[in-house]
Amino acid sequence: MSRRVGLPRIAGAASRDGQERTMTGGQQEQFGGEAGGDADGGGGAPHGDVYDWYRRGLDLLDRGHPAAAAQLLARAAGAVPESRSLREALARALFDAGRHAEALAEFRAVAQSDPADDYAQFGWGLAAARVGDFETAVEHLALAVAMRPGTKHYRVALTQARATLRARESARQAGDGEMGGRRA
Repeated sequence: MSRRVGLPRIAGAASRDGQERTMTGGQQEQFGGEAGGDADGGGGAPHGDVYDWYRRGLDLLDRGHPAAAAQLLARAAGAVPESRSLREALARALFDAGRHAEALAEFRAVAQSDPADDYAQFGWGLAAARVGDFETAVEHLALAVAMRPGTKHYRVALTQARATLRARESARQAGDGEMGGRRA
């Protein structure tokens, strides 16, 4: 099992419910055509078709190589930008590679295309927390918890984000009080 960085199930090839993420036959057909790559890899394109890139990207992510996975998955997502599966995998790879602002944008796109996607809301919230936007983090983590209240890591992440907001507010109020005391 690969080393997990920060996000339960963001890293690795499993979906939000712990099951391996696979594509249906229709999705494979959607990804199956040539997407700028050729068999000999000319022009800098990876070998295979978009579905091959997706599977290899998930494998790289699962083996603990998020930066390499992000490169391959970005190529695949560029070829089929409407694919939520590709964009979610790319978001996970970007997050695990420490590219949190980019991961946030990908998770946001997935969540906006399907607001009922609890995992996309969770990823959006965690990525927002990593870039320091705890208000957004709490909003989207709360949505994820509301959709799947039994998911412990959703609840833990929400509790942590709320605690950070409270601590920042307390620090701000303490700072305001000190400044007010100096002026008097």
